[in-house]
Amino acid sequence: MKQVIDRFLRSLTIERNASDLTVKSYREDLNSFLDYCELRLGQIPEIPSVTAAQLRGFVAYLHECQYARSTIARRLACLRSLFKFCVREQIIDANPAKALRTPRTGRKLPKFLSTEEVVRLLEAPPANTAAGLRDRAMLETMYSAGVRVSELVGLNDEDWDRDAGVLRVRGKGKKERIALVGRHAAAALERWLEARGPAEGGRAAVPMFVNQRGGRLTSRSVGRLLEKHLRTAGLEGKVSPHTLRHSFATHLLDGGADLRAVQDLLGHKSLTTTQIYTHVSARRLREAYEKAHPHAAGGL
Repeated sequence: MKQVIDRFLRSLTIERNASDLTVKSYREDLNSFLDYCELRLGQIPEIPSVTAAQLRGFVAYLHECQYARSTIARRLACLRSLFKFCVREQIIDANPAKALRTPRTGRKLPKFLSTEEVVRLLEAPPANTAAGLRDRAMLETMYSAGVRVSELVGLNDEDWDRDAGVLRVRGKGKKERIALVGRHAAAALERWLEARGPAEGGRAAVPMFVNQRGGRLTSRSVGRLLEKHLRTAGLEGKVSPHTLRHSFATHLLDGGADLRAVQDLLGHKSLTTTQIYTHVSARRLREAYEKAHPHAAGGL
């Protein structure tokens, strides 16, 4: 089975252009099934001998261990993909995971900042140092363009079309899309790049955001910088770089943007993924109504 899993993971990279992080997550989920087999079955079975009953036992085991439903659903989806690959490669005739029911998962509403909180955060980095100008440019870009932190740190100078006001972004699965840059973000980028100066050594791909040594910033570094500026802005609560992406989408919909336009800007493959933000906007509308309308709470 381990050899088949290795083949399956290689196919994710080659055929589906999956990122290293995605392949790592798949491997961890599949290793959890292998651990279960050794613990409860006493051995790791060959792929053709795996039954639906054994897979149900694995799901029951995950429930016993009190894993979150979202984790169980993800691991089951991973197994489905593995056995689907095995059917395609003619290793087995039928997918034993196909009939298993996925546990329902309640989707949490994404956390977002108010427009006032966003302004406080964007103004937190100092405007009189190169590092402060860099951080302002990063925060403005994440909020203005709605990019993921992985997309942000992957940007190169050549990805910014100043005349068109757009960024070429490499998203999940290394798919490219165009992200719009507002005037505030564009001005912040101009100030940062002027402070940074031209890259040394004539590199072909010049990282847009670099550390003090001139190396490309990492997603973890951006997270630490964000925590620092959140403290400066006096914003409490768990806020991640992705919160700015959530705020971007929520504020667009609050402002009347079309849902499909927001889907394109976020780079979502499915409209269903984008629709979670309509629930956020609806909740905010309800809260505003109950707060402002004299008869909202109890009627006449």
